[in-house]
Amino acid sequence: MSIHFKGERQPRVAIVHDWLVTPGGSERVLEALLPLFPDAPIYTLIYKPEVFRSSLIGQRDIRPSYIDCFPFARRLHRWYLPLMPHAIRRFDLRTFDLIISISHAVAHGVHIDPNQLHINYILTPARYAWQQRGEYASLWGLPARLAQGFLKYFRDWDREAIRGVDHFVAISNWIAKNVQDAYNRDVDEVIYPPVDVLRFKPANQREDYYIVVSRLVPYKRIDLIVRAFNRLGLPLIVVGEGREKQRYLRIANNNIRFLANQSDQEVRHLLSKAKAFVYASREDFGIAPVEAQAGGCPVIAFAGGALPETVIDRKTGILFTEQTVDSLVEAINNFEANPRSFSQELITGHAAQFSQQRFQEQFSAFVASAWQNHIAEPPGL
Repeated sequence: MSIHFKGERQPRVAIVHDWLVTPGGSERVLEALLPLFPDAPIYTLIYKPEVFRSSLIGQRDIRPSYIDCFPFARRLHRWYLPLMPHAIRRFDLRTFDLIISISHAVAHGVHIDPNQLHINYILTPARYAWQQRGEYASLWGLPARLAQGFLKYFRDWDREAIRGVDHFVAISNWIAKNVQDAYNRDVDEVIYPPVDVLRFKPANQREDYYIVVSRLVPYKRIDLIVRAFNRLGLPLIVVGEGREKQRYLRIANNNIRFLANQSDQEVRHLLSKAKAFVYASREDFGIAPVEAQAGGCPVIAFAGGALPETVIDRKTGILFTEQTVDSLVEAINNFEANPRSFSQELITGHAAQFSQQRFQEQFSAFVASAWQNHIAEPPGL
């Protein structure tokens, strides 16, 4: 379903993505956009082709930056962060009329000429520069003064880079607020990212276990969930891997069962039968809670970030207001008091609005309108 642009002048389109080394949320967005722009090449800093060989991405013309040739770039790409602002500016996009960038780091910073239209789908302003300023130093083991010096340089570059963006489209109202805080600029539209909700179907009968599906890393706050279920003694299944797994195994009681990463089919099966899905992190959007709702599963989630936009409190789940064990325990007890009050039909219907088809339709309409306005008002007039 490629975009229909009115008039004789059809734009030549390029897509820019930060890097392509592992499949994740931003790569799902990219795959959903590709049918809209069937001839557009993809410019990206680093590309790991074996990971995307069987995907739509792997079938496209991929044009990586010079960083892609550097030692270990495809395995340790974040080590090259200091070079990324320079590398993204080196892409030569002069032969294109319309640039679509998808960014959580630097893709929005490509060099744009005044006669080009640049639409950025922003997943988040770079967290390590704006929201989590201590993370860069801790992960890379840099001296604090050196890390802070780089982050100041990056923020200055970032503020300048956004001047080349004609339109910001954010993945959530939460990210729209972060864009305003970081750049003092409003987004033009909020379009929720695509979720493959059609893959999930609720079972006829739900079982008596709660479930978490997540990477086991600190910011996901699985520790909070484990401690809450230790106190409650209710059955919990934790699906996922990560560097915190051994720590969680040590503190978990026998009512908590850990499973390694499961196939998509098995995850769908577990979600379709679970009593409720539990989520404790602050997310920019949060695909997993939407997938759980697509499977008819109520969600008990922290009311931070964009989760209040995707979970309707007391209708498709329960939101708790503090990232504490006490707050989560209270939410679970409230759910336990009347779990049958949550309508499976209402939950799945709510999840349907986050479908890939809806995303493609909304993004297509926005781009087509922006292009028409662009050619109707040439630069400098």
